[in-house]
Amino acid sequence: MNIIFRAVASVFSGLCLFSGAAAPLATSANAREGVAFTQSYPPGMIVIRQRERALYFTTGYGMAVRYPVAIGKAGMAWQGETFVQGKYVQPAWVAPAVVRQDHPGLTHLIPGGSPRNPMGAAALTLNMSEVAIHGTTQTMRRSVGTAASYGCIRMYNEDVLDLYHRVQVGTRVVAIP
Repeated sequence: MNIIFRAVASVFSGLCLFSGAAAPLATSANAREGVAFTQSYPPGMIVIRQRERALYFTTGYGMAVRYPVAIGKAGMAWQGETFVQGKYVQPAWVAPAVVRQDHPGLTHLIPGGSPRNPMGAAALTLNMSEVAIHGTTQTMRRSVGTAASYGCIRMYNEDVLDLYHRVQVGTRVVAIP
């Protein structure tokens, strides 16, 4: 039952993988850092600045934790406000139809924990169809810092695990240009 639930939950986080990516803007050596944050968002909120290819978790007192991310490729990036709907460690992944169309030989279901699973170490599903903030495979790490996904926000596995422990279901998420 848990596997089925995780697989179904993964459908909502599926449009996240596979396109070519340029060289990353950051490496895991300088990935996560505390920074000054002057925008007026409340503490405990996720802010995705797409031009920067960065996700900020606001901590209050004008500070935030900044993580490098991959965003949606041309025509797939989104803007607006939503919230974290679910939190999953090593979720199974079901390839959405648009991904299977672009990659016909792709396995329909990739189990959680598989080195081929594009969700990586963890996923935060959003209250949007098939969009999540999630980790990466070893091969996909190079996409962090680029516009490469089908709409998801990709993070280094160590960073998504850090963020996973900072947020709760219901955490507000905003994506801005």
